[in-house]
Amino acid sequence: MTLDGYNRFCASLPAASHVVQWGGAHVWKVAGKVFAIGGWDDGEALFVTFKCSEMSFDLLKEQPGCRPAPYLASRGMSWIQRMTDESMDDAALEAYLAESHRLVAARLPKRVRMEAGL
Repeated sequence: MTLDGYNRFCASLPAASHVVQWGGAHVWKVAGKVFAIGGWDDGEALFVTFKCSEMSFDLLKEQPGCRPAPYLASRGMSWIQRMTDESMDDAALEAYLAESHRLVAARLPKRVRMEAGL
């Protein structure tokens, strides 16, 4: 997945907003809460980090090209970082990004979800 493809897909999700922070990472949020982070390893490969269910986390962390997300997973959060498309193609990544958006939005207070049109 290219950076443009990543940004285009995340922008298509309801109430999603974009900011570049943390040393140039493309961070996507829903109502101010992060659901996806796109950045580079040594400036070449696009790494995409996303929230997932505990079951998906347990499965994905063992797959080639994926790993527990640095910093986030070490704090007990179910976040995966996709480094290559070796075991997760772009269509699957888009499905996981949509699910990450849904998981984060579902934890928002009802009032915030309503204000965001979710």
